[in-house]
Amino acid sequence: MSDELNQPGPLPASDRRARLTITATPDERNSLVLWHRHVSPWRVLRNGFIIVLSYHMPSLAVKRWLYRRLGMQVGRHVSFAWQVTPDLFYPELIRVGDNTIIGYNTTILAHEYLRAEWRTGPVVIGANVTIGANCTILPGVIIGDGAVVSAMSLVNKDVPPGAIVGGVPIRRLR
Repeated sequence: MSDELNQPGPLPASDRRARLTITATPDERNSLVLWHRHVSPWRVLRNGFIIVLSYHMPSLAVKRWLYRRLGMQVGRHVSFAWQVTPDLFYPELIRVGDNTIIGYNTTILAHEYLRAEWRTGPVVIGANVTIGANCTILPGVIIGDGAVVSAMSLVNKDVPPGAIVGGVPIRRLR
C-alpha cells in the first residue's frame, strides 16, 4: 500500500458524476413522487422483503445468496453485517469483490432522488475492502481493492485502492 494514498487530506477528484445517469423531473413535482414510473412497485416490494429477511439472517452464505437473488454481483467470502441495506430500487447496479466486509447498518445506494432530478449509477466495491459500521455509499462510487472506510462515513467520491478514508464527507485518514 502506497504511503502517498494514506496522507491526510483531500482525495483526488472523483469521476462519480460521470458514471451517473441523470434525468430531469418532467414537471414541478419532486422526483421521488414519481418513483413508481421508474421501478415496478411489485419489484420494490419483493426487493424490500428480501432485504428485510437478510437483516435477520445469521448465515453469511445465505445472506450472499439472497443478495445475488436481487441481482447484485457478490464475490466469494463477502461478509455483510447485520442490517446492511443495499439499494431497494436498483440492487443490480451493486458489485462487491471477494473477501470484503461491509459493516453494521451500512447503506449502499445506486439511486438518488432530488427535487428536480433523479440519478442512478453503479457502485463498485473492490476485493479485500473493509467498510465500517453506519456508512452511506452514494451511487457512482468506486471503492478500490484493499481500501478501508472508517465507521460513520459518507462515501461521496471514489476511494483509491489501499486508501484509508473516513468522515462526512470522506477524506484521507492516517
